[in-house]
Amino acid sequence: MEPSNFFICCILLALGVVGAQESHERYNHLFVFGDSYADTGNLNKGLANSWKVPYGITFPGKPSGRFSDGRVLTDFIAKFLGLKSPIAHAQMKSGANKLRYGLNFAYGGSGVFDTVANVLPNMTTQIDFFQKLINDSVYTALDLHSSVVLVSLAGNDYASFLANGGTNQGLQSFIPRVINQLSMNLKRLQKMGATKVIVTALEPLGCLPRITQSSSFQQCNATQNLAVNFHNLLLQQTVAKLNNETNSSTFFILDLYNSFTTVIEQKGNPKGKLKFETPLKPCCMGISREYSCGSADEKGAKLYTLCSDPKSAFFWDSSHPTQAGWKAVYTILKSSLAQLF
Repeated sequence: MEPSNFFICCILLALGVVGAQESHERYNHLFVFGDSYADTGNLNKGLANSWKVPYGITFPGKPSGRFSDGRVLTDFIAKFLGLKSPIAHAQMKSGANKLRYGLNFAYGGSGVFDTVANVLPNMTTQIDFFQKLINDSVYTALDLHSSVVLVSLAGNDYASFLANGGTNQGLQSFIPRVINQLSMNLKRLQKMGATKVIVTALEPLGCLPRITQSSSFQQCNATQNLAVNFHNLLLQQTVAKLNNETNSSTFFILDLYNSFTTVIEQKGNPKGKLKFETPLKPCCMGISREYSCGSADEKGAKLYTLCSDPKSAFFWDSSHPTQAGWKAVYTILKSSLAQLF
């Protein structure tokens, strides 16, 4: 499959648990921006299968807007910090008493620029939502100073670029534009008072099931992962520059590329109990390419297949890990997070 097809199919990407005692400093809130790897219920129910059965069957037992059978990256980061997972911004009216844990502004399918038909809040708009809450004194600059910010960016900008007539050659000049916009967003968060900002590296998009399906879920597409490496290289340079400019260690990269690759190559987490015999094959998938996990006909009959045990699969659907998959990734990441905190 050509790289353009690869990026186009990634339009709804998102993004072990460490106990609170492992967090060396007390943080009072977690604020989240980004896409489906972090979204816990912001995306409209009419736009995503994440609100349909069988999503959420492991946690919380029903669809909750998470792009998985259970917990996603946001939930594990919150647990590490000793916090309850922050509620989705779209649900804040019904959960006002939970605002003390922070707030999740991430929308599945979004990017730093506008993506799907311009109907999803891009990252700048998500930060605008947060700024309004600060202006309204729902949160203060002091709150942000004692908070952790999670920023997830998983490739939707590239999908939108190519779907709207962009070329692979043009992509090489577009990737720096994405990183530049991300950099401006990160600077803005720091100016607002953020002192700890975790930003995800791009995961190995060439290993997503909708790409590896062409090889019967046997191998990743190395060519496509080269573009991912270019993105991650620029991200590393940008974060180093931002930290140097402010003489701080505000920004930290969460290496999803290495952690995903390690789990896939070792078919589980190193020295762990989580095992995935066919790590590239998703637990839930459409009965044909026209359908996806959660699809159903007009009578409600399911048009997808489901594995017998989601804990045995690394990927839940064509793009997102299972709860067990995220846990395996997290067991690899927790040592670097422990150094940060």
